[in-house]
Amino acid sequence: MNWYVSVLKKYAVFTGRAQRAEFWWFALFNFIVAVVLNVIDTVLGTANEMGYGILGGLYFLAVLLPSIGVAIRRLHDTGRTGWWLLIGFIPIIGFIVLIVFYCIDSEPGTNQYGPNPKGL
Repeated sequence: MNWYVSVLKKYAVFTGRAQRAEFWWFALFNFIVAVVLNVIDTVLGTANEMGYGILGGLYFLAVLLPSIGVAIRRLHDTGRTGWWLLIGFIPIIGFIVLIVFYCIDSEPGTNQYGPNPKGL
């Protein structure tokens, strides 16, 4: 939960670096919340035919900027620019490349985006 809150505190921060743990715990918590909200939307009848509901949509909008921010900071941690996030628009291949980048260990020491967050 601390990782999730730390990402939300950096709501629209696109500079610096993010550890793997920060990124993946945030992603896991987002997934769990999305599933729970989808179930609630379905039970309340606020979901449309495609399964999208009001609560899930509001949550998506609320965490859109923090999600982009932590993804960019994670790419910075591996020594890549945040523009690599756009490779995700390439079907299938782009998603796989991003997953690999998110799983790669941090660059040791300080890189052009700041000090290694593992050392802090």
